[in-house]
Amino acid sequence: MKKVKKVLIIGGTGFIGYHFAKKCLSKKFEVISLSRNKPNKIRTLKKVEYIYCDIANKKKLNLKLNKHYDYIINLGGDVDHHGKNTFKSHFGGCKNLAEILKEKKIKRFVQLSSSVEYGNEKSPNIEKKFKKKTKYLKSIYAKAKLSSTLFLLNLYKKNKFPVVIFRLFLAYGPKQDYNRIIPFTVKNCLANKKFACSNGEQTRDFIYVDDLVEVLFKSLNKKYNIEGQIFNLGSGIPVKIKKIISFIKDKCKKGKPQFGLISLRKDEVKNFYANINKTKKIFKWKPRTKIENGLTKTIKYYENCFKNKF
Repeated sequence: MKKVKKVLIIGGTGFIGYHFAKKCLSKKFEVISLSRNKPNKIRTLKKVEYIYCDIANKKKLNLKLNKHYDYIINLGGDVDHHGKNTFKSHFGGCKNLAEILKEKKIKRFVQLSSSVEYGNEKSPNIEKKFKKKTKYLKSIYAKAKLSSTLFLLNLYKKNKFPVVIFRLFLAYGPKQDYNRIIPFTVKNCLANKKFACSNGEQTRDFIYVDDLVEVLFKSLNKKYNIEGQIFNLGSGIPVKIKKIISFIKDKCKKGKPQFGLISLRKDEVKNFYANINKTKKIFKWKPRTKIENGLTKTIKYYENCFKNKF
């Protein structure tokens, strides 16, 4: 009888965690989610085993990780990227996981990192061109993510810890929380409200959640000799924030964005997008969802939420 593959998703109750868990279930994996809090109703999956722990608490985490897991994907860490627990949650939590799991025979540890590790490097950002010291980075979140990357790469060199690192740009899609730019805009447009925006001239790289999950799932396959490597995860296509907001407004046929009321931060990078050539080549993959199609699907999902709620 074929052995069922077991995947542990750190942060499995979140937006990406939910979609990744669905993908794994569809491939007949046994799925365990570890998070601090229970999933909300819209992101609960019947066949997922939910366990709860703060990954920043190593003693309790060690007690929770008492089973064998084939694969671990780390999506964990505080959602608030500017809070006092940001570094402890993202770096401390990652370090705790790796130190506990390096003693177990896991097949792969997938770390979802962030494009903020590039700091103010000129786009398109490429994996081999990034600062290897955190002092050049402005935010606590960026420092935490880069510290995690450097720690994991060092663990791979010393102990052959089977880590793969993905630098995510901006993800979007159905069931994302309203504190992100796209669902925030959709919500306000559907409610036909005025809402403050920047001038929207900055460009960003958005990837639809289904395309993102496809790559993450491929990375579990041992046929890819990818351990100890970094991969960018984005669409590779820069798009202006103003274009995104205007598209949503036009699709919803209402909404009152107030462009220019929010000033850009002094340290904000105006143009920020990925070079995804390495990811495309290694995984024989490319994003399938054009931004217009992804936004249309996303808007449709939130429209249904509004209808059912009110």
